[in-house]
Amino acid sequence: MEERIILIIPAYNEQDSILNTILTIDRYNEHAYRKLDYIVINDGSKDNTERILVENDVPHIKLVHNLGIGGAVQTGYKYAFENDYDIAIQFDGDGQHDVNYVEDICKPIIEGKANMTIGSRFVEGSTSEFKSTKARQMGIKIISSFIKCFAHEKLYDVTSGFRAIDKGLIKQFALEYPLEYPEPISTTQILKEGKKISEVPVEMNERSGGVSSIRSWKNAYYMINVLLSIMIIGTRRLK
Repeated sequence: MEERIILIIPAYNEQDSILNTILTIDRYNEHAYRKLDYIVINDGSKDNTERILVENDVPHIKLVHNLGIGGAVQTGYKYAFENDYDIAIQFDGDGQHDVNYVEDICKPIIEGKANMTIGSRFVEGSTSEFKSTKARQMGIKIISSFIKCFAHEKLYDVTSGFRAIDKGLIKQFALEYPLEYPEPISTTQILKEGKKISEVPVEMNERSGGVSSIRSWKNAYYMINVLLSIMIIGTRRLK
């Protein structure tokens, strides 16, 4: 039986890009061997995101309050679990992620070689010209080093939001998922649990609209807290 796959698309104030993102997925589905379902999680947007979703009949869940990226994505995982999907993919609504790489990031999971895959700009095979700012690349390297130290596996694009998970992790994340710094924290957690993660080379684009969830003035706060969180999880004994 063919795997059921869903894209979870968190969106906060993405009026400039969300419709184009959806149209790109729809065009992909017109010719794809494996069709993709999707659900947009409107995370309390204050702009016209909700109106655009309603007027274009886009499947979505409206959150009354802004929960942040962790809460929005977990809402998507709950939806995926309740609707019995085999693979769930976190997919940005801002135009950064390329739907043509979905088959690539699903392949290791379908073949039973990974529980999670990460679409990576920094592994061999990626020709992505967009790799974020130099400061953020440095931050990513520091986070990567901490994960290696405490979870004993080297990963490179540890803050990538282009990720796929298998059915077991869908259930796990639907029940418990970090609200803050979800990508590096959840990655550390499942590595500690002995699950398998594969990085898959992808290309990414600069966001086509809106504002990043990580603002420059928050970077120092972000780094200190995410590194402390990795240390805590990395030294915690498994139940």
